[in-house]
Amino acid sequence: MLLVSRDLREAYLLKEVFYKFMESGNSMRAKERLREFRLHTYVAGIPEFEACLTMLQNWERYILNAFDCPYSNGFTEGVNNTIKVIKRIGYGYRNFRNLRARILATVNDSAG
Repeated sequence: MLLVSRDLREAYLLKEVFYKFMESGNSMRAKERLREFRLHTYVAGIPEFEACLTMLQNWERYILNAFDCPYSNGFTEGVNNTIKVIKRIGYGYRNFRNLRARILATVNDSAG
């Protein structure tokens, strides 16, 4: 497949360069690898990656900061998602106590 389409081959190589960037251990190395990813993306000239480049440029400071900060809000985002699913499945609860009890039971069960 990669031999048939130049764009597909370039996109695959860009994905590999991006994975290399994501595996950087600190912000200094990540900054170098991000620069490398940008260069490869410009050279590839695939229009679909332009939005990705814009996003990376706008959020670069915060993205690089994540390499030096060991904290994540992943757990909180997971709990928020669980609450949304419970609300969607429940088709509305009669009162807040029932909703709260269901959320606490589900979250406490999955956390332990």
